[in-house]
Amino acid sequence: MNLRHQHPSKTDDEIEDILYQKYRAQLAGSSKTSSPAQPPEQTQNDALTDDTYRYIPRFHFELPKSADSLAQKLREEARTLFLQKRSKELLDNAEFKLLWSLLEKHHTPPLVGEEQYINYESYCKVGVIAGEKFRRYLTATTFARLLASSANPGKISVISLFNYTMRKVWLQQTRIGLSLYDYTGQGFLSESDMESYILELIPTFPQLEGLEKSFHSFYVCTTVRKFFFFLDPLRTGRIRIRDVLTCSFLDDLLELRDEEIPKDAQELNWFSAPSALSVYGHYLNLDKDHNGMLSKKELIGYGSGTLTPIFLDRVFAECLTYDGEMDYKTYLDFVLALENRGEPQSLHYLFRILDVEHKGYLTAFTLNYFFKGIQEELSAHRAEPINFDDVKDEIFDMVKPADPTRITLKDLIRCGHGETVVSILIEFHKFWAYENREVMVTSTASDDTHNL
Repeated sequence: MNLRHQHPSKTDDEIEDILYQKYRAQLAGSSKTSSPAQPPEQTQNDALTDDTYRYIPRFHFELPKSADSLAQKLREEARTLFLQKRSKELLDNAEFKLLWSLLEKHHTPPLVGEEQYINYESYCKVGVIAGEKFRRYLTATTFARLLASSANPGKISVISLFNYTMRKVWLQQTRIGLSLYDYTGQGFLSESDMESYILELIPTFPQLEGLEKSFHSFYVCTTVRKFFFFLDPLRTGRIRIRDVLTCSFLDDLLELRDEEIPKDAQELNWFSAPSALSVYGHYLNLDKDHNGMLSKKELIGYGSGTLTPIFLDRVFAECLTYDGEMDYKTYLDFVLALENRGEPQSLHYLFRILDVEHKGYLTAFTLNYFFKGIQEELSAHRAEPINFDDVKDEIFDMVKPADPTRITLKDLIRCGHGETVVSILIEFHKFWAYENREVMVTSTASDDTHNL
């Protein structure tokens, strides 16, 4: 019997959905409608045709199983069409030029200095003249948001409005670009998804034109690790696209589109070619036996060369290694943690290493365990020994933990002195600088006075 006669109250979309489910089940060879073991009211087809769907819309759709190639292809095609549609809604260069000319033409006099402003009436007029595509950007909410920071009552800056619109379109373009690599459509990117995205970006960056093709894989690894280190501190293996868009790293990465970047800015940008080559170069310099991996003995030479052996033992105990040696990816996490010790993600990484007993907190015993490494260095340098109890009391005074007998990660982040606490426990030259900070300040002040 015709489905239209069977379900006279159903819409065309509902009939189409019923047919799709039926053919998909037949293709998989497990049609639920022909299964005598399952009551009809429990089949998926009947669930989809239940009268309650008139009042309660379906709000959960499971991801298709890997064996269901038809459903996967359908989902992929629907997602691609959706992203293409969203992309067409964005303003292009010609439309931006039109917007700028309309804003200039309809600005509200007088000028404030050389800056043009526009009131709400003219703002709405620009939206009407520009057309439907522009109205989603020229909303009342946008005007109110810019008005809150405007120095001219009742008016907003034309250049601020134009820059705001450009920034919004850029974010939407970037989101669409990232979403193309989100194969599940769940708003997350795996490490391999992000690697594919970065690899395809490399040819579009003028600042990376000089990179040897053989280095591209190492550059991609260096770039992706920063995103995952800071946006996935719990090591779930995926990051939210929303987090990628809102973090500052994406701005730093896309800065490489500029033809010219000052040398000092390149050195400060983790994603620049000089920075990536420098990080990889240090890794190669540490790799004395040239096997592509770092042993504990080799890693001792990192930085100032004064990281304590006790700390490095814990690094190799907690971090992923291969036959007791560290690969480049693990090394990058190590570098990011030590170069950004004050950041919560770095403290999370370092706290895991300091938490010898895996209890989720540090005690006096834990602090003493690591401070022994500092005491050994003091002895080797024939410096005057320092009483551990004094150091312990100073650390607890800095952190001011909720429980006076233990320090949690939350305490360490909240106190604002996490970087100092960690540094004086794991690195001799940092401890020495902290211990002699007053002498160093006095010496610097004396030198300044002498120069005057």
